[in-house]
Amino acid sequence: MVFAKEAGSRNDQIVASTQEEIHRLARTGNALQSEAASSISAGLTIVGKIVGQGVVTIFGHVKGELRASTVVIAEGAQIEGGVSAEEMTIGGNVKGIIHANRVKLKSGAVVEGDIYHRTLTIEEGARFEGMSRRGENPIDTIDGNGNG
Repeated sequence: MVFAKEAGSRNDQIVASTQEEIHRLARTGNALQSEAASSISAGLTIVGKIVGQGVVTIFGHVKGELRASTVVIAEGAQIEGGVSAEEMTIGGNVKGIIHANRVKLKSGAVVEGDIYHRTLTIEEGARFEGMSRRGENPIDTIDGNGNG
C-alpha cells in the first residue's frame, strides 16, 4: 500500500508541475489561447497526426506528427515523430525532429533527434542526442512530411 501511495504522490507532482508550466505560458502571453487547452492522458496512445490550437499537453504516447501553438510534453510522456510549435517544453521522451521557436528541455527530458529552434534551453539532467540548428524561422523550414 505504501508503494501505491508513493506512485500516486509522484503522479500528482508531475501533473502539478505541468499545470504550473501551462499557467506560466498563459500568463506570459506565449499561449495564443489559454482557454484552448487539450491533453492526451497517461495510458492513452494516439497513432496519427495531431493538429491543435493553443496549448496541447501530452501525458501519454503519440506515434506520428504533432503540431500546435504550444506543446508541453510531460515527464513520462513519449512522442515518436515530428513535433512543431511556437513554444515547446519537454519533460518526457521525444524521438523525432523538433521545430519550434522556443524549446526548453527540462531535467528529465530525453530527446533523440534534431532540434530546429530560435532559442534552446537545456536544464541539467536532460539528455539530447542529435543536432541543434538555430534559425530565425525554424517552423518555416518544415516540408510537407514534417521534415526539416
